[in-house]
Amino acid sequence: MKDLYPDIEPYHHWRLQVDDVHSLYVEECGRRSGIPVLFLHGGPGAGCEPYHRRFFDPERYHIILFDQRGSGHSTPHASLQDNTTWHLVEDMEKLRKELGLEKWLLFGGSWGSTLALAYAQTYPERVSGLILRGIFLCRPKEIQWFYQEGASRLFPDFWQDFIAPVPPEQRENMVAAYHRLLTGEDELRRMAAAKAWSVWEGRTATLLHDEAVEQHFAQPHVALSMARIECHYFTNNAFLLPNQLLEDTHKLAGIPGVIVHGRYDVICPLESAWELHRRWHGSDLQIIADAGHSAAEPATRTALVEATDRFADLLSS
Repeated sequence: MKDLYPDIEPYHHWRLQVDDVHSLYVEECGRRSGIPVLFLHGGPGAGCEPYHRRFFDPERYHIILFDQRGSGHSTPHASLQDNTTWHLVEDMEKLRKELGLEKWLLFGGSWGSTLALAYAQTYPERVSGLILRGIFLCRPKEIQWFYQEGASRLFPDFWQDFIAPVPPEQRENMVAAYHRLLTGEDELRRMAAAKAWSVWEGRTATLLHDEAVEQHFAQPHVALSMARIECHYFTNNAFLLPNQLLEDTHKLAGIPGVIVHGRYDVICPLESAWELHRRWHGSDLQIIADAGHSAAEPATRTALVEATDRFADLLSS
């Protein structure tokens, strides 16, 4: 069974100034002359991690990773200013031009799948293929499921910790209540809310509880950017028109794609991947029987590495 490629270090890391406010951290790994692939992290706000480099054969791929606005090593950290889906799409296009690439393969999971779809539907001629995991279409019903009622019934114990920072009289709209906390002036309440928001996601990301995943999400630097930026996006329906990513699936015509989705994904239920696959003719949907949401779960890792190997064969032929 295939697994991640060995640890690899970037051969180049640098910063891309995309406007007067935001400076993005970029790193390149693998072979400069290889097949260009762009890794799109989740959240929004999560940032890239070292293991993300390892989904790709470094002998065959030019692996590009970047921290989106306000995330990871990008600055200013956790900033909401000029931070929308469409700012990120244009950041990707600026990055492509800066690298002098005609086309690239996009690899994104969770929010990364959302951003990959938004970019591919805007610049289809620049996309050689899509590898998507944990499909998230950012529709109100998906936000309602995870942050208001649905996932709460599967994890009532973890849910109690999530709602704890919010006064009982404000819990009828948890996203709105958290937005007030995360953008408020009280630094202690802001950080407590950020940790509770982020840990809720970390605790529910895997089929079997993984303490290491939870602890990563609990790190203050990760929690603050993820909570603030996610809540900002979800308050604004990810700056998308109703059902936009499904309605515009026809724009993906001719772009090959693999969709990998855990059967027991509680954060992004399988329904969205199924709906996307039904509309995206030629896409390959792989439902992972023993996985939840995380890209780090064993069978999901295998499926994703097999997908990148398959695209390496396809795009080099």
